[in-house]
Amino acid sequence: MTSLAPNPKTLALEPIDPARYGRVALILGGSSEERPISLRSGAAVLAALQRLGIDVTPLDPADHPGSALFQVLNPQRFDRAFLILHGRGGEDGQIQGALETLGLPYTGSGVLGSAIGMDKYRTKRVWGGAGLPTAEFALILDEADLQQAVDLGFPLMIKPAHEGSSLGMARANDRDELIAAWHEAAKLDAVVLAERWLTGAEYTCAILGEQALPLIRLETPNVFYDFDAKYQANSTSYLCPCGLPESIETEYQALCLKAFHAVGGSGWGRVDFMLDEAGNPRLLEVNTIPGMTDHSLVPMAAQTAGIDFDSLCARILETSMLETPSHD
Repeated sequence: MTSLAPNPKTLALEPIDPARYGRVALILGGSSEERPISLRSGAAVLAALQRLGIDVTPLDPADHPGSALFQVLNPQRFDRAFLILHGRGGEDGQIQGALETLGLPYTGSGVLGSAIGMDKYRTKRVWGGAGLPTAEFALILDEADLQQAVDLGFPLMIKPAHEGSSLGMARANDRDELIAAWHEAAKLDAVVLAERWLTGAEYTCAILGEQALPLIRLETPNVFYDFDAKYQANSTSYLCPCGLPESIETEYQALCLKAFHAVGGSGWGRVDFMLDEAGNPRLLEVNTIPGMTDHSLVPMAAQTAGIDFDSLCARILETSMLETPSHD
């Protein structure tokens, strides 16, 4: 269930010159666990770019394995790429590195920002080094590390370090549940995190260029904001405006921008955080290629900011026209 305040100022983008962007490869799908969501996001973006009159061709790396993708993405055929490839291979710097090698501009974060942002463990280490608040955690690589997780105190959130869309995440209320959750998460990723369970409200901050969009508060009757709550359930509430005092929302937006920049993020993305029992924000993770489905959060925040979906897609495509520090 979406709870968005009506915004009479939601405007379409000013007329653009489609020829300015040349031939655009929309890269979607892939072979990660998030492939179905990427295909849904890609279909929505493809329709938007076509409505804008942009010369866009969808490309699925799964259809062009190995070096075949390099041949298809020849700069003589395309002028730039719009990346809507979720998960491994798309958000971890791999496709960005391939495009860098080809000399083909692309949307969003560069190789470094993508690689760090996809790695929840290294993201937390970067945030810790920058003095930014995040939930206490323990790294679980093998059974010997379980005690460090137990020492955090139950309940715990268990999550794979390199997966998105809440895949492999579970709540552990005791040691037996911790072991079971670790085994399940380890099926997806050899690197698993245990986080201290946070009891406060959950928020997300969409970032577009250097602008933090209005915060969204997430509410679900599920144990946490899991895959079902994100993509399937109609019982999830998205509150935007989020209900926070303006000064507090501005403070949290600034924190999220700083967190995004700290990991090398650029162009567009999303930062998730929760409040602890004392009401203090605790950063959770970065998404450098967030979803663009009908349940996705960036389009919701953009709508509240007065940016319709087609305009949002055009602004994301515009990020491929800019050089960023993480592309160097």
